[in-house]
This record gives sequence, C-alpha cells and structure tokens, in this order.
Amino acid sequence: MKEFLSKNDIKHTYIEITDSMANLKAFLKYRDNRKEFDSIKKYGSVGIPAIVVNEGEKIFFEIPNIDELK
Repeated sequence: MKEFLSKNDIKHTYIEITDSMANLKAFLKYRDNRKEFDSIKKYGSVGIPAIVVNEGEKIFFEIPNIDELK
C-alpha cells in the first residue's frame, strides 16, 4: 500500500508498527476500538495493511480505488 500511495502522489504518513513497542501498542489500541476491524479480528487477523483516512473517516484493508482517497 505504501508503494501504491507514493506512486499515485497521495500524501500519507507511513507508520511501521514493528519499529517500536509504542507503535504496536498505538495500533492495537486503535484497532481494538474501531468497529471496522471487528470482522478482521473475528478471523484471527491483525488488520494490516490498513489505510486510515482523516483520523478514521474511512478505513481500507486492501488497495482502494484511487478516487476514494481524493
């Protein structure tokens, strides 16, 4: 997804959750408090990759249509 966003000149902040325990904890807290992740967790998945738009306005778990990001 990072490459997709860069290739399409979509401004983004990339956060690698494995870089630090703080990043991982922040992601898990976010994931555990958002209903969009419920079906992901139900199947034992983590929920990555994920694109979170505007603090959670939209959340994508696969590469979206480019128009959905603009």
